[in-house]
Amino acid sequence: MRRYLVVANQTLMSEELRAAVRERLGNPPCRFHVVVPATPPRDHLSWTEGAARVIARERLEEALAWLHAEGAITTGSIGDADPVLAILDALPRDDFDEIVVSTLPPGVSRWIRQDLPHRLARRTEIPVCHIVAQVTALEESR
Repeated sequence: MRRYLVVANQTLMSEELRAAVRERLGNPPCRFHVVVPATPPRDHLSWTEGAARVIARERLEEALAWLHAEGAITTGSIGDADPVLAILDALPRDDFDEIVVSTLPPGVSRWIRQDLPHRLARRTEIPVCHIVAQVTALEESR
């Protein structure tokens, strides 16, 4: 069984990530663990860790509902605000075959500025698939 670790926050429901998940579902059996780092919301001048976790929880629940509707075997968790720590915390859950990281486009994405996909590949030695979501203004405001 192929096991995928999916990491996203604002782009969790993007069409690009959905397409990547559907592609993997087309080659069963497989299962997914979704990690949503509780990163600070971009559209708030001030925020609390609790508020970031509430937003992350809402996004996770929406994504898990979609994945279950697609027939995926799925689990999920809220992770640390630092996406690297969130991923490293999730790795002991399973022997993942691939990490799928979904980010906002360059210029907007903090994770790309942090070189997250390459850092993960070096730290984990697990193949990393980087999905860049082309989000609309409406999606960005979520």
